[in-house]
Amino acid sequence: MFRWIIISIIILILDFYAFQTVKTITKSYWIYAIYWLATLFVLGNLIYHYSSFSRSDRFTISHGYALAYLFGLFVPKLILLLFMFGEDIVRAVLATINKLSNTSPENIAYSISRRGFVSKIALGLAAIPFTSFIYGIFQGKYNYKVIKHVLYFEDLPNAFDGYTITQISDIHSGSLESKEKISYGIDLINEQESDAILFTGDLVNTKAEEMNSWIDTFAKLKAKDGKFAVMGNHDYGYYAYGDDKDLNEENQRQFEAIHKKLGFDLIMNDNRKIERNGQAINILGVENWGASRHFPKRGSLEKATNKIGENEFNILMSHDPSHFDYDKMELNKKARNSHDVVTNETNIINFKKHIHLTLAGHTHGMQFGIEVPSLGIKWSPVKYRYPKWAGMYEVTGKFLHVNRGFGYLAFPGRIGIWPEVTVITLKKGTKVV
Repeated sequence: MFRWIIISIIILILDFYAFQTVKTITKSYWIYAIYWLATLFVLGNLIYHYSSFSRSDRFTISHGYALAYLFGLFVPKLILLLFMFGEDIVRAVLATINKLSNTSPENIAYSISRRGFVSKIALGLAAIPFTSFIYGIFQGKYNYKVIKHVLYFEDLPNAFDGYTITQISDIHSGSLESKEKISYGIDLINEQESDAILFTGDLVNTKAEEMNSWIDTFAKLKAKDGKFAVMGNHDYGYYAYGDDKDLNEENQRQFEAIHKKLGFDLIMNDNRKIERNGQAINILGVENWGASRHFPKRGSLEKATNKIGENEFNILMSHDPSHFDYDKMELNKKARNSHDVVTNETNIINFKKHIHLTLAGHTHGMQFGIEVPSLGIKWSPVKYRYPKWAGMYEVTGKFLHVNRGFGYLAFPGRIGIWPEVTVITLKKGTKVV
């Protein structure tokens, strides 16, 4: 608790400094009271939810909103603080110049007028992230976008020319709230009428039981050739049960049973063959494999492909996009102990059997960023952790698609990076420019 007291004191000192912008443009004590009551509520709510929180505790919707209130209120205040700090630096420099040159100080009326002008600009700019957070929390997380891609392959079997796949990822059922809004997203997926639905992991936040109240909703998903899924790092129970073998095994049993109720074929280091007119493509699924040492590394391309011939058409589901092109030597250098050491298995692009298309998720696009496709603008802070963080990528004729996610985690909203339903159409031949 002492740590939280120190953090609170620091926040309140900085907040008092930012408060000067409000004092400059108004003398209303009602506004002052609202300002400080909001601050105390957000800070108190955060301490209430997190002062005794441990990793083994379930991260609830209330925990998410405590973070959302913090960011929604204090990110805009950082803008106020920066403007006030900049204004004070200017004032200090001018005062020093006046003193050294023995000239008359600035007219005080002009100084107050300028500070008021700067405060109004600061408040205006602070309103932008504030309204963005409000929209992201209440509407942005349901602003589902259908993103379509057409991929051309010369070796695609003729029977699968025009084959459609809908990819969804990162449902995170433990964070979901509105049955009505989620049902709208499910209907949107079904409207695509794809041949197959592929789900690339993170069905829950920590425990399989989080999905129980959502089974009827997600069981409505339909696809002609079936629904396939893999596990993500959040699906193993590790975040809830740590290394407790018995609890993790029970969680795994529940998790597999839930997939059967959903009508999903859970593929774990294995493959499924889809046949048409005597021709076939393979749907591969590996367990989670992430470059981060904190995530399980149970994925095995060797096991997933040991029954597959050399020249077959392969689509792989692997939750974490870092699996696609990680540097094995670099990871081994960073390993802190034997548990962290990466196996000798290569990454996807260098794997001995050709994998035409890899589908991943995991990043969520950080649920925050800026995307303006018409202007070629695509940015999120997560790009500095995952270079391939959203959308379609091609390396040496092999494709990786990173889905931005259907749900959300921790922060209960999305700002600029909207929830995604991906529709990929496979075409025979070479793309015409």
